[in-house]
Amino acid sequence: MMANSQILNVLIFVATFQLKHFVCDGLLQTKAMVDAKSKYGRGLGLAHAAIHGLGTAVVLLLFRQNIALMLGLAVLDFVLHYHVDYTKENIVKACGWTIADAKYWWALSADQTVHQLTYLGLTYLALTI
Repeated sequence: MMANSQILNVLIFVATFQLKHFVCDGLLQTKAMVDAKSKYGRGLGLAHAAIHGLGTAVVLLLFRQNIALMLGLAVLDFVLHYHVDYTKENIVKACGWTIADAKYWWALSADQTVHQLTYLGLTYLALTI
């Protein structure tokens, strides 16, 4: 059984990833980035995912992870974030959903859920590798 302090550390780690997500997906994301995410390889879509990768590196540095692990997990977050966003944007466009459609919000909720599950996975990997 984990000690209370260990549980608290895991929760703080995950919460820090969630705050990183708010900053990178909210405060630092522009409309131009959103528009570029549906076109594979577009610079601004890649830039958005790179901001997430950099944010993940910062979180891992805060928790004193080694540099090789930090870089590997930051790249993993970059790749996963990019493809989750690309997939969601293309499903929404192909189906013609807009913010007026419930299915648009389902797609957005699914996208955000996958991102949060990614942070649980990254936390697990950072603490067990």
